[in-house]
Order: sequence, then structure tokens, then C-alpha cells
Amino acid sequence: MIEAGQPAPEFTGTTQDGAPFALSSLKGRPVVLYFYPKANSLGCTLEARGFTEHYSEFRSSGVEVVGVSVDTVDAQKRFQEKCGIPYPLIADRDRSIAQKFGVLGLLGVAKRVTFLIDPNGTVSEVVEGIGPGPHVRRAVERLARTPAVVTDRPPDRTV
Repeated sequence: MIEAGQPAPEFTGTTQDGAPFALSSLKGRPVVLYFYPKANSLGCTLEARGFTEHYSEFRSSGVEVVGVSVDTVDAQKRFQEKCGIPYPLIADRDRSIAQKFGVLGLLGVAKRVTFLIDPNGTVSEVVEGIGPGPHVRRAVERLARTPAVVTDRPPDRTV
């Protein structure tokens, strides 16, 4: 598994809307990158709603939020609509993103792991655990210590 102090591996994927996404498009901004096992499951729904509840706080501080699971684009879209998720959900069908981060579990799904990535693309903290609560809490705590990132344009979300 990628550890704090290591660079976050670059990846490209497809969002719930079918759009291309590259992690490098968020360079220069802090990122909460969270992996979750299964769209629309109870724990993952609680986690996604937790990040959604704090999304305006994240955005006002320039922090980006991105979720990743091995679900299909269609499943990610249904999950996004059900939970009102305002940030990108990446469909990692070939499991390559989960493998790059070292979070692919034995059953072929991503483990629940959150990577807090600094504006330079370095992992500053890793949150592990089955329950969704600590992931959201730690990201919010970290946000409280993160100075706002000011840019004159929104991030480019294309590859």
C-alpha cells in the first residue's frame, strides 16, 4: 500500500458521467482520494454522504474529493444520483487504480482506504479501516489545518 510521504500514483479513469479523469488534473490542490468497496452498500453510502455533507467546506478551502471503486460507470452514476454526490466517482473496472495504490482486497474489491494528498501530489496521510466514520472525520480534521488554496480557475478534469 502507498504510504505517507510517497507520491500518489498517477492514474486515469472514467467518472460516473462517462468523462475521462486524471489525478494529475488536480495537481496544485489538496485531494481527499477515497477507495470504497461497493457503490450503494450501507457503509459506502454512509461514507459518501459524509464526504458530501462536508463538501462545501472542502471546496471553500480548495480541497478536491474523489471516490474510487471497482463498480461500473452505470453503478457509479446510480450511486451518485441516490446520494447527491457532487464530486467525481471513478469506475475502476480493471482494478488498475486500486492495484497502484495497493488497496485491492482478496475478493477483488477495493478496501476502504482514504489517501490525503498534498498539493504537490504527495500522500500526507493514509486512513484505513472498515468503518466509514473515521475516514470522513480525519479528512475534516485535516481540512481544519489546511490553509485555503487560492486559484483563479477551477481544476481541469480532462485527461
